[in-house]
Amino acid sequence: MLSYEFCTLCPRHCGVNRAAGQLGFCRMPGRILAARAAAHYWEEPVISGDYGSGAVFFSGCTLGCSFCQNEPISHGGLGKEITPEHLREIFLELIDQGVTNINLVTGTQFLPSILPALEPKLPVPVVWNSGGYESVETLRELEGYIDVYLPDFKYSDSALARQLSGAADYPEKAAAAIQEMFRQTGPAVIEDGVMVRGTLIRHLLLPGQIDNALGVMDWIADRFPKGAVPVSLMCQYIPMGQAAKTAPFNRSVTDTEYDAVLSWMLLLGLENGFTQDPSSADSNYIPLFDFEGL
Repeated sequence: MLSYEFCTLCPRHCGVNRAAGQLGFCRMPGRILAARAAAHYWEEPVISGDYGSGAVFFSGCTLGCSFCQNEPISHGGLGKEITPEHLREIFLELIDQGVTNINLVTGTQFLPSILPALEPKLPVPVVWNSGGYESVETLRELEGYIDVYLPDFKYSDSALARQLSGAADYPEKAAAAIQEMFRQTGPAVIEDGVMVRGTLIRHLLLPGQIDNALGVMDWIADRFPKGAVPVSLMCQYIPMGQAAKTAPFNRSVTDTEYDAVLSWMLLLGLENGFTQDPSSADSNYIPLFDFEGL
């Protein structure tokens, strides 16, 4: 049974007693903190649909990405405390507004409190939106609750993962996690333009890191049947945080870099996916964490 005591929810296995007020890597207490709950229109089209994805942004993170666009909530501690009962009410309110799904954004650190809010089964798909740095054992507790997994696969390069996210074991942990996600959901099922089941993998291209991206694409192509797992290749990197102080992370991704990875992605047969316009690298697309909907 998942617990905040001697916490092992993520691969870091901090082992601290969050229920007693101790803080591990995520710096989060043993109760839910969230920063926003609202219809979100900037996900992939099969996630947002026509009416927006009902995104609940949780505070804290199990990664330490030095380029994070959501830094105020991921690392800054911004958040409002809510109970599992109130979280359930938030889900139902979003559904009443007509959202396409319920989208749980970076919720691993609060999973013991999120699971009760998912019972009974909601009438819309539930999306688990994460950075990909997950424990297989923890993911198994989600089986039957989650319809769509939306993980990042940020790194195939361990040294880069250590440098930018403080997680040298990211490639192996994300690989195992994504295979578990696929085991639970099977190939993608899209109905009327909306993904109702399956796993969609995102990769954010980082400036100067083509080889890292190619490694991610190679792994996906080698592991899954053609067309079974859509891939979203993103170019929305914006120089932010500590990473922006050093080259090449102090600039945006170039068209040449993006086209090179996209070409390789298509050559591998990863055609069942999504691309992103360079205009997406705009801070206007970053949500306002103003506790809307909480």
